[in-house]
Amino acid sequence: MVASKSNAPARKRQSRSTGPSALGWFARGLALAALLWIGGFVLFIFSLPGPAAPGTVTEGVVVLTGGPGRLDRGAEVLKAGLAERLLVSGVHPSVKPAELAKAAGIPEKLASCKVDLGFKADSTRTNAIEVSDWVARNRFKSIRLVTAAYHMPRAHAELAARLPADVQVVNDGVKAGLPLWSMLVEYTKFQASWLLLRVRPV
Repeated sequence: MVASKSNAPARKRQSRSTGPSALGWFARGLALAALLWIGGFVLFIFSLPGPAAPGTVTEGVVVLTGGPGRLDRGAEVLKAGLAERLLVSGVHPSVKPAELAKAAGIPEKLASCKVDLGFKADSTRTNAIEVSDWVARNRFKSIRLVTAAYHMPRAHAELAARLPADVQVVNDGVKAGLPLWSMLVEYTKFQASWLLLRVRPV
């Protein structure tokens, strides 16, 4: 009986320590969050949009500056008659309209009546504001959004939050290689933008 009594406290201590500690639950939570974040990043990489379907027609085409190939794509769309007007958003104040048109290979006559330059935007958020104002002024119901494929998810999210629900946005992603670290940074920016738009709707 004495041995039985001496073992009782030990059995009680064992029973109390069978479940994970608070630190253990915290570690499990961190591991789960990391797995979800990594899984989301993999999905982000494999779901990046490519070019719009050939022959896609919209009322307007929008180019967000900041990378190679974007302006050329927008110019091709305009010259092919696949959009009525072109907006280049985020143009540096020092750039002259004639210089930009020449660099994009847009004839001066076409540029003078169908190309608009936006000088106010300096971020993806302000790009979206500039574009939405342009869409409203022209009363467009469909636009083609041209930017780098990796930038498209964030740009589309910011723009869609500011456009009326009846405006169609066609994604036209321009291929642009980025190192893995830069892709991780862009994915993090997209997540932050997505969450901010949910917490503080436009």
